[in-house]
Amino acid sequence: MNELTTELKSLHEDTLKNLKNSKANNTLRAYKSDFKDFGAFCSNHGLKSLPTEPKIVALYLTHLSKTSKISTLRRRLVSISIVHKMKGYYLDTKHPIIIENLLGIKRVKGSIQIGKKPLLINDLKAIINVINEQKKEEIIKLRDISLVLIGFGGGFRRSEIISIDYEDLEFVQEGLKITLKKSKTDQFGEGMVKGLPYFENENYCPVNNLKKWLLISNIKSGAIFRRFTKGSKLSLKRLTDQTVVLLIKKYLKLAGIENTNYSGHSLRSGFATVAAESGADERSIMAMTGHKTSQMVRRYIKEANIFKNNALNKVKL
Repeated sequence: MNELTTELKSLHEDTLKNLKNSKANNTLRAYKSDFKDFGAFCSNHGLKSLPTEPKIVALYLTHLSKTSKISTLRRRLVSISIVHKMKGYYLDTKHPIIIENLLGIKRVKGSIQIGKKPLLINDLKAIINVINEQKKEEIIKLRDISLVLIGFGGGFRRSEIISIDYEDLEFVQEGLKITLKKSKTDQFGEGMVKGLPYFENENYCPVNNLKKWLLISNIKSGAIFRRFTKGSKLSLKRLTDQTVVLLIKKYLKLAGIENTNYSGHSLRSGFATVAAESGADERSIMAMTGHKTSQMVRRYIKEANIFKNNALNKVKL
């Protein structure tokens, strides 16, 4: 009997681990953060947050709609639902009071999303040029140039850029193969390989600049994008994804470009937009970015073609 109890206890612990590992750490943190806000709303109004009921969720969404976008409301609804499931409670998120309330909010607010600006070719070149102009050690400039060009050239998310290890690289005659072990849309670690060809202009070539960076840094294993300590000494510590954002904003500002609406995602969206402008088809873009659905890629293509396929071009004045 004791053996059976011990086995059940072990199975219970393993099951809890499986449930925890079913979601990425960043995703779990986002769920908890969202639910914490919902919990605070309920506490302030004397309402029960766990388990809760559709009417209370509808009230919270109305409260949230005063200052937040529709996309935020939908994400919070998902988070509240997931937390309930993880705690063993059922919440009907398809209840009419929630669905109809969201539709009403959408009609009042509209649902257009203003995303972060893509980093286009002229912006990309301006960043590389301004990095080269800095009075810094060559090793620092090469790290930052390589990071920006690899991020753009591979259509990487910022978390993916800083996750690349030396062991993930394979230089071939055509260019560079980068194995991405895991990503936001690949939680089970199936992996994918991205191919970056050589560019004619070596100044803006991701492959050539990465070779220079690896040579000067003497990195032979582990993270390829690392932090510097005082005295410009390269450490073993991997850069954080927030560093990618800060570097992009910093160099945009130095280049005289308004940087408010740019982020780490601007490298990824910039690649997709520029590729679409250059005539790359939807499947080719998705093969590089790793998008699982075409919805977002089609949005990039639509934005890229806003002037190219503009009906006003046919009008002669």
